[in-house]
Amino acid sequence: MMPQIDLDSELLAYIVQRGYSPGDRLPTINELQDKEHLGISISKVREQLEVARALGLVEVRSKTGMRMREYTFTPAVRLSLFCALALQPGSFELFGQLRNHIETAFWFEACERLTDEDKDEMRACVQSARQKLLGANIIIPSQEHRRFHLTVFKRLENPFVMGLLEAYWDAYEAVELNRYADYDYHDQVWDYHERILDAICAADYERARQLFVEHTQLLRHQPRMQVIERAAAAPANTTP
Repeated sequence: MMPQIDLDSELLAYIVQRGYSPGDRLPTINELQDKEHLGISISKVREQLEVARALGLVEVRSKTGMRMREYTFTPAVRLSLFCALALQPGSFELFGQLRNHIETAFWFEACERLTDEDKDEMRACVQSARQKLLGANIIIPSQEHRRFHLTVFKRLENPFVMGLLEAYWDAYEAVELNRYADYDYHDQVWDYHERILDAICAADYERARQLFVEHTQLLRHQPRMQVIERAAAAPANTTP
């Protein structure tokens, strides 16, 4: 039997009790206020709906109405993390420490589940990053960086791990707008990524983990992060 959990929201409790699944359409706001559904005021329905949207549980579109979304932990973590960044920019470094521990803790399990297709995708990230860094007009391979790391863990089927990691990369992209990193730093990062991938492909997961730990230390040699208010207060509902 499922435990009785107080969700502190009539709308969220209603969604759970009615057994709505991803893709299911919810009643309209006017319908939800009726006694047969929630029996609360429209203003309260709207207020609770905004919470459900912020949590990523519900999407609202003009033509399709309100529908349930697939559960993801990312929106809730991202919203809280971006608030922390806005209040205290140094929070990113603390969250980065958490991210490092999460990745090392799940490293072996994640690597064992990687498919050849995943490894090919990671190799493509390395090649694309090299091309961007060696081009006439140097481009920082930020998307490749994010995709490389998230690919390592995407087979875990653990929404909480992925939610924390995706929120980290959303924050990373925001604060990197204000962190200076020279060419040598990016070159070293991708040298490590290539060596990490080579070790994974050789099934030497311990060596890959050691290289990952070493590569996370590179940020310590960069100028300390300076996050301006605009970056820290970037929209928290950005889709990864």
